Amino acid sequence: MDALFETLVDYGWWIAGLVLLILEVVLPGVYLVFFGIAALIVGTNAFFLGGTGWFGWPQQVIAFVVVSAVCLYLGRRWYGTRPEIDEASPINRRTSRLIGREARLSEAIVDGRGRIAIEDSWWSVSGPDLPQGARVRVTGADGAVLAVEPLE
Repeated sequence: MDALFETLVDYGWWIAGLVLLILEVVLPGVYLVFFGIAALIVGTNAFFLGGTGWFGWPQQVIAFVVVSAVCLYLGRRWYGTRPEIDEASPINRRTSRLIGREARLSEAIVDGRGRIAIEDSWWSVSGPDLPQGARVRVTGADGAVLAVEPLE
């Protein structure tokens, strides 16, 4: 029993840290990773400083709580300050970059639906009924359907 306890003293925090990191992969969220890192740090300190004596289990648990709090704080600051996707960036929002563009209708708008060609793509459009060839301006987008208005 003493040999098992000594093994857990040496490797218990590493095992706990690895289990927490694996759980982070299986159950995605951003919090288990910080506790896993804290457990690995405490395990490394326990390994090098010795798991008995002045760095026993009570001190290791206190160190785990403190290191976890520091990891959470630093992680939240890092994730909180990461910039969101630039609003001007057209990546993954192709329709938003088309707002304001002018084009001719490739297919007439009938019952509120038609088609236009912009650049190398065909787009479905919604708007007032207009004949084929009418000039329109893109005013908005709802998913992959562009909202258009006639040009005068």
